[in-house]
Amino acid sequence: MLTVDAETGDLSVHRLVQALARTADPHDPHREPQSIKQARSLAIATLSDAFPADIHDPASWPTARVLLPHVEALTSHTQSLPDVDTASLLERMGRFLHGQGAVNRAITLICRALASRAGVLGEDHPSTLASRNNLANAYESAGDLGRAIPLYERTLADQARVLGKDHPNTLISRNNLAGAYRSAGDLGRAIPLYERTLADQVRVLGEDHPDTLGSRNNLASAYRSAGDLGRAIPLYERTLADQARVLGEDHPDTLTSRNNLASAYRSAGDLGRAIPLYERTLADRVRVLGEDHPNTLASRNNLAGSYESAGDLGRAIPMYERTLADRVRVLGEDHPDTLGSRNNLAYAYRSAGDLGRAIPLYERTLNDCVRVLGEDHPTTQTVRSNLDVARNG
Repeated sequence: MLTVDAETGDLSVHRLVQALARTADPHDPHREPQSIKQARSLAIATLSDAFPADIHDPASWPTARVLLPHVEALTSHTQSLPDVDTASLLERMGRFLHGQGAVNRAITLICRALASRAGVLGEDHPSTLASRNNLANAYESAGDLGRAIPLYERTLADQARVLGKDHPNTLISRNNLAGAYRSAGDLGRAIPLYERTLADQVRVLGEDHPDTLGSRNNLASAYRSAGDLGRAIPLYERTLADQARVLGEDHPDTLTSRNNLASAYRSAGDLGRAIPLYERTLADRVRVLGEDHPNTLASRNNLAGSYESAGDLGRAIPMYERTLADRVRVLGEDHPDTLGSRNNLAYAYRSAGDLGRAIPLYERTLNDCVRVLGEDHPTTQTVRSNLDVARNG
């Protein structure tokens, strides 16, 4: 009745058993509403215990991927049954998918978790506020700053009122809001908010707390965006050294800091330091995160950009093309990172004098950016400017 595939370990159930299991029997006590509810609760509890708590740890990802279809199947039957345990599982699954680049699926799950937590626990419960922050974060990753920023602002105000201005969750929300302002190109609001948040995290959490180190990295990125490399590079270098010491060389946050430092070196025109650092970071991300992780794809895109800056279009263009193809496959055609890759590839074609490929790619990318991100998004404005240059020389 039950067959196990010797190579894959997959289970196959005999069709008669499947038919019996799916056929309702009004006299079966196990199919009574109370029994079904108890079975569903047990299944939720079992999967909650098994689903990794730390979804940022790459070692937990194989388990999460195995459990994911089971969680999705179970929670698809609990649409109208809001409860705290299901909400918690949905939240973790949504955050995992967000980290893996499946932003639209993540938004759907976190929305459900937020609705359940608000309905059961109330709008001001810390778990509800956490869900709201995570939803805003997912909107930001999807490029929907019109929804992300107001949600961050509301969540920050509520966390400061409910938890206090110095609560770690409040400080995280403030850091996230600063990040959204930076994504919108509003450095006049982003940088002071980052600076204030970092000072408060040092005071409340200490210099070596992971949240403090993350804020320092983010502030350095804001300085780089503002063109202030004199402040950005030393802050990146200090943060990278501290993260390697506190978190380890292979921690995802350490790898992010190394990637960002390489970007700052590239911005400063120091390709002699940028390219080897990008190459090392890409190799480590492939080893630690996997070939298809969004951060690995970002590293490959950045390395291609550094090759382009060095005038090595023979290496840059194939790497851009590969990264774009992988982002389409992993993230989807409309993901902001995919749109960024398409813009970068078009730019490389233009640099190579191939306007026959550059201009149509810019045109398609601009149309998609307007549709997905909106007319005023910084990426849309960049693509429009690049298209104008390509058309007009």
